[in-house]
Amino acid sequence: MTGQIISGNRVLTLEQRNANTARAARALHDLGIGLDDCVALYLRNDFPFFEASGACALIGAYATPINWHYTAEEAAYILTDCDARVVVIHSDLLPPILPSIPDHVTIVVVPTPDEIAAAYGVNATVDMPQRAQLWTDFIKDREPWTELPPANRGTMIYTSGTTGNPKGVRRDPMDEEAQAQTAQMVFEGFGVPPEASDVRCVMTGPMYHSAPNAYGLAAARGGATIYLEARFEAEELLQMIQEHKLTHMHVVPTMFVRLLRLPAEVRAKYDVSSLKHVIHGAAPCPPDAKKQMIDWWGPVIYEYYGSTENGLVTVVTSEMALSKHGTVGKPIAGNVVRILDDAGKDVPSGEIGEVYIWRPNRTDFTYNKRDAARREMEIDGFLTNGDMGWLDADGCLFLADRKNDMVISGGVNIYPAEIEKVLIGCPGVRDCAVFGIPDAEFGESLVAHIEVTDPSLAPEDVQAFLRQHLAKFKVPRKIVIDESLPREDSGKIFKRKIREPYWAGMPRRI
Repeated sequence: MTGQIISGNRVLTLEQRNANTARAARALHDLGIGLDDCVALYLRNDFPFFEASGACALIGAYATPINWHYTAEEAAYILTDCDARVVVIHSDLLPPILPSIPDHVTIVVVPTPDEIAAAYGVNATVDMPQRAQLWTDFIKDREPWTELPPANRGTMIYTSGTTGNPKGVRRDPMDEEAQAQTAQMVFEGFGVPPEASDVRCVMTGPMYHSAPNAYGLAAARGGATIYLEARFEAEELLQMIQEHKLTHMHVVPTMFVRLLRLPAEVRAKYDVSSLKHVIHGAAPCPPDAKKQMIDWWGPVIYEYYGSTENGLVTVVTSEMALSKHGTVGKPIAGNVVRILDDAGKDVPSGEIGEVYIWRPNRTDFTYNKRDAARREMEIDGFLTNGDMGWLDADGCLFLADRKNDMVISGGVNIYPAEIEKVLIGCPGVRDCAVFGIPDAEFGESLVAHIEVTDPSLAPEDVQAFLRQHLAKFKVPRKIVIDESLPREDSGKIFKRKIREPYWAGMPRRI
């Protein structure tokens, strides 16, 4: 049956999803949630993620997913910045952040399903605070929402972008034509057609990220059958492909690396011939891993380049990946890519500059409460993500570096300035520099170089301090204590001089 969403032994039919979505829309409306308000989703991939996202669309609100790895401090920042009126949260995720949820925010709790609790080794049974209510109670007995939906606001994803704290990408409302154009872009980029009843896909990555969010919601709208993998496990994914004859999926390169680490006899056990379209992005893929995956799964491997702000920009087929090593592909759906110098002038083919993108169907946006930051990234209607790259004679885009210091580790965006701001407060630290270094599994991992005032300060002490204030994935795996850090004439740390030795011999910064 098409349109089902399956997680472990649980099945949500299309009819059940539509009914729950309509009741959830009524429940939100009864709370006073309406046009342009925000509903925060602090959830792993689960049925209510789809239902709450759909309910927001029905009443013209913004669904705002939050990375559930965040500390209470980090979660509180986004809840406050987006002016969330409601937070829908899994039960095991609530206790750590409960003190940081503003008093005016309604808390709706989703009991953590058994398969998710088992995958993460958590206790799903927690004491419900008096101010909270269960998701099932929140939506039951509500009159289904039947009014025509307003122009769709979509999902407001928070991205670190190029500077400072995470910024919410708040898109203008999309009329029916804009939604149709976006659906076509998703088809050309992700391979998920607007009518997706023949698609059987698996969600391997968290939908608080921009690309998995767009992929999963598009597949759901199109009526695809969607399997939720509670937590990525390489052999389990192969079992799912064979058992359910999966056709489509979105992955990050780290997953390819872990699949290829399986023993050859394990890989050979499973039939993957049902696969038609496997798209990856969010981080560079090691060329050897890409070739091995194509050899194994066939020419069904695709890659995209894009961003939360720009959406999907380019796509790479298996054939193109093998013939033009390292390319992130050609523009899709009428997109135009320009490479500009510091003066905003086009550079010749093959010359490195900053990558700027124009899309004919791009719905405009602002950064929530940060219009100035939005304007800074535009030249003549072309927007930049801060990436550096070049175009070859055939119009294929190659990336050379990132103009900003943002690190992408396992498909997760990490902004070093946020870590440095915390690290400088560590007792015994005089100054610091945090950046990405090559990592065979994650593409990049974090390293921190520090000057100290206390010679007894050990790397593990620094990491323990950071864990008190930051999500685990933001804590550098490697801490290097230097006698002094190189500085520019202005006194600013010359981060590139520290970073360059780590990237020596690499074809490009990955």
